[in-house]
Amino acid sequence: QVQLVESGGGLVQDGGSLRLSCAATGRTFSNYAMGWFRQAPGKEREFVAAVNRSGFNTNYADVVKGRFTISRDNAKNTVYLQMNSLKFEDTAVYYCAARFRGLPTATMNEYDYWGQGTQVTVSS
Repeated sequence: QVQLVESGGGLVQDGGSLRLSCAATGRTFSNYAMGWFRQAPGKEREFVAAVNRSGFNTNYADVVKGRFTISRDNAKNTVYLQMNSLKFEDTAVYYCAARFRGLPTATMNEYDYWGQGTQVTVSS
């Protein structure tokens, strides 16, 4: 009963920045922890970042820690992923996900709803 739509992807040069957005509709946004995952061609989908219901607790994959920041605006039903110092290795389709629990886990199968994905391409 929750729909998620990602936006903000595109082509960026090595070292550049992008800000992804995920807009949620259908249910009360503040009831869900939110996460970002990504999948590169030929690879498994992997965890990137997550945030709890209130926005005060976050969780990051080691490979993006210090470069990416997840945040949310419950009044706008939107979660964001600010990506700085982008590398070629960050190239992937990025997916937004919602979990009907508060803990911002890193496990893909613990999330209940998924967006369609947005492409991020980093050129060297």
